[in-house]
Parts: sequence; structure tokens; C-alpha cells
Amino acid sequence: MSDTPKAEVWFAPVRSPGKKSLVKRSGDLLARAGLSSAVGPDDLVAVKLHFGEEGNTGFVQPIYIREVVARVKAAGGKPFLTDANTLYRGQRANSVDHLACAIHNGFSYATVEAPLIIADGLDGREACEVAVEGGKHFESVRIGSAAVHADAMVVVSHVKGHEATGFGGAIKNVGMGLGCRSAKQRMHADFRPEVAAEKCTACNRCVKWCPVDAIVIGPDRVAVVDYELCYGCGECVAACPFGAIATQWKTTPEAIQEKIVEHVAGAVAGKEGKVVYLSFVTDISPDCDCWSFSDAAVVPDIGVLASTDPVAIDQAAYDLVVAAPGLEGTRGEGLGEGVDTFRRITGVDGTHAMAYAESMGLGTRAYELKRVD
Repeated sequence: MSDTPKAEVWFAPVRSPGKKSLVKRSGDLLARAGLSSAVGPDDLVAVKLHFGEEGNTGFVQPIYIREVVARVKAAGGKPFLTDANTLYRGQRANSVDHLACAIHNGFSYATVEAPLIIADGLDGREACEVAVEGGKHFESVRIGSAAVHADAMVVVSHVKGHEATGFGGAIKNVGMGLGCRSAKQRMHADFRPEVAAEKCTACNRCVKWCPVDAIVIGPDRVAVVDYELCYGCGECVAACPFGAIATQWKTTPEAIQEKIVEHVAGAVAGKEGKVVYLSFVTDISPDCDCWSFSDAAVVPDIGVLASTDPVAIDQAAYDLVVAAPGLEGTRGEGLGEGVDTFRRITGVDGTHAMAYAESMGLGTRAYELKRVD
């Protein structure tokens, strides 16, 4: 790795000695990362984000997205906000509910000054088959059509933990986020839940959240999983408030990360030099933004990152969180500076995705952090 040129990762800390708005500074990061080179005149620009589930508060707020939209327009592009439909039963499994949820959470033309387009259409089936090379799992992947047909892309990610992948950043936002619903199922196929009977309280949360009715409460008041129906989405693991459902793997926990990376390769294919990444290392929750709640942030707010390299920006975000102290009263409590916060909380090494993405030529883990106050 020492012979690899370092990628530039621009960093604006939350603390601003000059009392400058973090909104404007986020836009300035995009400019420094090369937005004007990535976006050409009249380019259709997909702004990939997570609209958040109803009740969740961890997603990147609309005020920041409006700044992204303004910067894209200033560069000559025509931005639209996008994400693909979800696999689980929340508020975003089809584009009607998805758009309603987005508007409920503050995303609309009136607030961000750009239209909202769900990448894989009404029911998650509007996708393009994109060939990928150099991976272990797929020769082609299915990516939401709107993202494939866009000329350029700005990826806005909220850094957080994740119950199945250990870490959620730019790579997961693009790979899992832009895969259509059937693609999401293929990515989750190596995962399976296992119920610890002594911890189960029969609260029914896992039953409610299972998208394929694979879980029932048995006669002994313990959740039972039908593995003939279960496709391994992992929603039950995060839904359980008592830790009664553990992550088990048909192969290894690395497999889902590798599959996500191969979908990243498909999502950015044909967009060389046309993608810029903006990651918010704030409100760093231990769980995904797909839940209808947000657990307490595990470390203090750190700042915002920008880069044209998805691997480098994820590695930088990960390193910044590891270097931060855990917050008292949260799932990060007692995790001192230098402790792998995400791995200690989730039990999964989330850095495997970065290493695999690097091996596929999607970026480098070697980076230079360039601070902008």
C-alpha cells in the first residue's frame, strides 16, 4: 500500500473557529473534491442519499441536501434526489410510500429545489443489468435504472454502524442503496438469524418487521424462524430490543460486504471521473437509518468528508470514529480512543468491504486527510 498514491479526502470538522456554517462548508468540500470537473453542462446528476425511515432522525438533513443541489446547479448540472426501494416492510418498499416518507422527513422540491425520483421505479423492478468484472460472486448486477442512466452522481452518506455489515458509509450507500429489490435479496442471501430462546420475550417486533412472514411466535412463546422462507435480510436482528436474535452466516460475514462492493462496481460503471462522495460523520448511530428510531450516537460528532474515492472516504471516516472516545450512556460507553468502535458494537469487521473494493480497483485505502476549518 506504501507505493499507492494517496487519495485526497477533504475534512471539515464540526468545530468552526471562524464560525462558518457547516452547511456552506459542506458545499465547499464538494468544490474542493472536484465537483465542477465531475459535472458537465446539462448533466443529469443523481444525488444518492437515504431519505430515512419515518421516526428515524439520523439521516442527512434536507438543509445540507439543498446546498448539494445548489452546488450541482452552479456546476451546470440538473440534479435529482434518488434512492432505490427497500427489501423490508418499512415505509420505502415501493415508490409511492417511499416518496411519501421522503416528503414526511422534509425532502421535497420546496425544501431542496430538486425533484425526487426513486431509482428502481414503482415496485422495485425498473433496473438495468450491469456487467462487473473481477469479483467473486456476480458477473452482472441489477442497479436502479435512474441511477444507471444519470450522467454523474453525488453520493451523500451518513456514517453509522450496521447490524449485518458492521459499518455503513459510502460503499454501502451506493452498493446496497442503488441495488434494486431483487439485487438486495441477492446481497443478503448469506445471512441467517438465530433465536436465543432464553432471551426472547415474544414481543412480536421481529414478526412485524419480517418482509416475508418467515417468523412466528411459537406455542412456547419463543420466536421461530422458517428458513425455507427466510432470505436473510437481517431486519429481525436490529428489530429485537433484547438481543435475542443473533447474526449467523451460511458462509462468512464478509460475503455480504463483497456482494455490496460488486454492486458498487455496477453502480459507478461508465461514470469514471463523474462521481463525488460527501460523508457526514455526525450522529454516529450504532444501527442503520432504515429503522423507525435512532439510537444514541456512540461517539461525539466529528465532521464532514468529501472525496472522489469511495474507499478512501470510508477508511477515513472509520479511522476518525475509532480515534474518538465513546460517549457515556450509549453503546459506545467504555470504548476508549483507538478501540474499533464499530466492531466492538456489532461484532463484524466492517473494513473488509474497503479491502475488497480496493482489490477490485474501486479506490485505495491510502489517503491524505486535508482539513478545512
